[in-house]
Amino acid sequence: MTPLARYYMAPTKSSPEIDFDPETHSLRIMGESYPENCARFYEPMFQWLRDYLSASGDRPLRLEMEIVYFNSSSSKTFMDLFDLLDAAAGKGKPVSVQWRYHPENETAFECGEEFQEDVRHMSFALEEKPD
Repeated sequence: MTPLARYYMAPTKSSPEIDFDPETHSLRIMGESYPENCARFYEPMFQWLRDYLSASGDRPLRLEMEIVYFNSSSSKTFMDLFDLLDAAAGKGKPVSVQWRYHPENETAFECGEEFQEDVRHMSFALEEKPD
């Protein structure tokens, strides 16, 4: 199989930066997420991730998320993302998530806690990010 190229989406006013480096096995999602059509915006990332998971064997995957604000459609999309990764972890793929939040952003912290409670097989850490 041909190695996957890096997946990168620049941030906009309503969508986060997405940077997936297959060389380091790390995915970063940073910023705000309230795109007009959430499913359409994130589908290329999901397709890339599915391809990556099928090609990367048992190499660990690290996801770093720092989302300042997101809407309900993005919340559903993130749950789908965590479900996909948790299923891969359930099949033996080492997956870890770092959910970063600012101390004054109580909503981001609480959402991170809810996501953390819904996963069973992967490591999910909440990390307070100082200003």
